[in-house]
Amino acid sequence: MAKYLLLKHYRGAPAPANCDTTIDQWTPDEVAAHIQYMQDFGDKLVATGEFVEHQVLAPEGTFVRYDGEGRPPVTDGPFAETKDLIAGWTVIDVDSYERALELAGELSAAPGPGGQPIHEWLELRPFLTAPPTITE
Repeated sequence: MAKYLLLKHYRGAPAPANCDTTIDQWTPDEVAAHIQYMQDFGDKLVATGEFVEHQVLAPEGTFVRYDGEGRPPVTDGPFAETKDLIAGWTVIDVDSYERALELAGELSAAPGPGGQPIHEWLELRPFLTAPPTITE
């Protein structure tokens, strides 16, 4: 089994094939249908044993870095106007890269305006695994 991160972007990814508006411009029913699709997708992954977790993020955020011993962290932001914002993620644990691609494609078909699949681009990233500790 291998873990993969499916990242949904508010913006910064290529434009979806069937949606030229952002979710804040959708009707409440369209937003509810999109969220229900995501919940149903998660339930399906729970049933197959491939679900690890999923979360939705608010668009606000702050960059933070260490600034030396005894000094407060340096902050910069929030960056709501930045080009790339992560909307949320789903973590899956699957048997193969091909299965991860299949699930990412299915998640990409979440409905948007008018109930049509938006075919959004999702970022699929494998978790970094530790190298073997025993060599032959």
